[in-house]
Amino acid sequence: MYRFLLSRQWVILTLIALLLMPVMVKLGYWQLHRHERRVASNHLIADNLEAKPVPVESLTAPGTAVPKRQIYRTVTATGHYDTAHEVVARQRTAADGDSIGYHVITPLVLADGRSVLVNRGWIPAGTDLTKFPKVPAAPSGEVTVTGRLRPDETTAATGIRNKGGLPDRMIMLINSGMVARDLPAAERPVGGYIELATTSPKPSGRQPELIPDPDHGSIGMHMGYAIQWWLFTAMVPVGWIILVRRERRERLAARDAAAQEGGTAEPASAAVASP
Repeated sequence: MYRFLLSRQWVILTLIALLLMPVMVKLGYWQLHRHERRVASNHLIADNLEAKPVPVESLTAPGTAVPKRQIYRTVTATGHYDTAHEVVARQRTAADGDSIGYHVITPLVLADGRSVLVNRGWIPAGTDLTKFPKVPAAPSGEVTVTGRLRPDETTAATGIRNKGGLPDRMIMLINSGMVARDLPAAERPVGGYIELATTSPKPSGRQPELIPDPDHGSIGMHMGYAIQWWLFTAMVPVGWIILVRRERRERLAARDAAAQEGGTAEPASAAVASP
């Protein structure tokens, strides 16, 4: 009755079904793990944003990477801005998610002579992308900045390609090691940079648009995708059984139809043969 399952067509179909199920189960767990990492990351960001500010020098140093557990940690730094070595990071999106411009990166020289890069915020690109834009002046004198500690940007982490041949004082990646090449030796910056939140004393005049806090409330669709993959896994054997039963019904119907045709044809031939 089920001998058709040994046919080439059904053997291939069954093997495909058997291969698909573990693959889809694995894809479901992959999405689950992404969900768990997103939730853990959200908790870490929330805790770091709410933590008591600490001096940036206590978490990072020149030539070191910002520890993952300290990303978005609220930090402070006191010093004076070195506007002569200010640069802008190209192709950055404003808070509205649409406007493209620059992030203004200004070294803040600390009391010990070292520096920390401060992302002072976003400015529009203007009309001439080959010239250094007009940047709102950084506060003069000694200031204390408070902001979020961010790791050095890399192409692998951000997807931003580090192009060469850019106009003077323009960069693609906010990376302390790359910016350090153009700074005085004494101003060697600590690893990472500060995403500015507040300045004391409060600056007068127009300033770059501050970068908003990171979104740490959204968990994405990863859990939903995981459930979908597992539902697809469960549907494979169900679909296989449905196809098998349909095939069996069609074969039985074809056999019954053939039997009925044979039964009606036999009396007709017998009638012709009788005298």
